[in-house]
Amino acid sequence: MNLPPGYTWRPMCVDDAALIAERSAEYTTALLGFVKHSPEDVANYLRDPGTNPATNGWLVSGPDGSFAGSATAVPITNGTHVVVDILSTNPTILTWLLAQAEHRATTPGCVVRVGAIRQDERLAGVLAERGYVVDTSVQRMRIAFDGVVEAPAVPEGFVVRRGALDEARRRAAHAVLMEAFAEQPGTLPRAYDEWVASRESRSTFDWSQVTIVERAGQAVAMTECNDNFVSTETCGYVGRLAVVSSARGRGLAKYLLRNAFAVDAAAGRTGTILHVDTSNPTPAVALYTAIGMCPDLISDIWTRVPNNG
Repeated sequence: MNLPPGYTWRPMCVDDAALIAERSAEYTTALLGFVKHSPEDVANYLRDPGTNPATNGWLVSGPDGSFAGSATAVPITNGTHVVVDILSTNPTILTWLLAQAEHRATTPGCVVRVGAIRQDERLAGVLAERGYVVDTSVQRMRIAFDGVVEAPAVPEGFVVRRGALDEARRRAAHAVLMEAFAEQPGTLPRAYDEWVASRESRSTFDWSQVTIVERAGQAVAMTECNDNFVSTETCGYVGRLAVVSSARGRGLAKYLLRNAFAVDAAAGRTGTILHVDTSNPTPAVALYTAIGMCPDLISDIWTRVPNNG
């Protein structure tokens, strides 16, 4: 399909981050009353070595040269999935962008995944018309602090290592991620070298924000936090929380979360945010609500296996 007359497109570049963040802020504020993505988050995503916006990104301009839409399509998990991030107020432009993104699904059976805020009826309608179906949903959970947050006691029999400042700690943290998320192929972390490069490309992340829990010298749990929401919501963010199956049921997830709350509160932040997939095989949503977190945003994950043969 072609763009409407007068509309043009070009490959995206990292320097487009500020423009996309501004338009995204306008769009999500109209839907939600707040900004969904911070400028730093958008810039980090485009700068990530796995994104490659020059080949996997599109920016559409209207007849007057103004912003009309954008999309990225990033292959993950060895090409078994393509994650699409898309933005436009024009259904025709959304459809065109989806068509471009689907061409990045070159592996047979590759699943294209598109997240749509539940209030975004326009995007949901375009996805449904194109044959996408809702596969799962992701809840953004938040806890707000009221005064001092006490640091939790370390569960008996475990040792906490703060920071992953050397390769040994980083490999230990990554091994926990790989084992813990093996039950969720669509969310499996990247290979070690790619994972490290991704983290080091982010302005909102530092290796001191990794916490590892060990048992008998073996890493069994970890959190990876960052500052994605500091500038927009004065909140810390738990990007990943992982506990290997053999160590579950011992209070490690609650400990790591409460530890993150205490760190964020001590830094003067007003709360902590994380995301959870409702199809997570562990009872994650129940855990988060039990310690005082509440959902403030739900995105549906729409999927399709396009026929690009």
